[in-house]
Amino acid sequence: MDPDVRNRAAVEDHWRASERGDIEAEHAVYAADAVLDYPQSGERFRGRVAISAQRGGHPADRHFTVRRITGSGDLWVSECVITYDGVPTCSVSVMEFADGHVVHETQYFADPFGAPASRAALAEPMPGRTITGADGP
Repeated sequence: MDPDVRNRAAVEDHWRASERGDIEAEHAVYAADAVLDYPQSGERFRGRVAISAQRGGHPADRHFTVRRITGSGDLWVSECVITYDGVPTCSVSVMEFADGHVVHETQYFADPFGAPASRAALAEPMPGRTITGADGP
């Protein structure tokens, strides 16, 4: 199978399993010795078991909306909105593959923010989105 097709399918399967809450399928994408980094908190999780355990213990009701997956070869990037207990957080996941499994993932998180009025004449809404002002919609 073409590596691009295989790796993209693995990333898509990962996010679908994440949304279903299927912990085993969600973490099948990772190599046994994979590393997951969260730069904002400075945390590193080493190994599929540790990665799965820290996610499996998350107390929030989580939902995953994939906005875009792009990549080729061994490097794939997912842009997602992860909703924790109804509060959306933007996320970018950078996955590095080797031998068909993720060996390193770096995941960045950012809270949404309102757009300042000074940019209103320059901006247009992203597809499927509404621009929210700094003072609300």
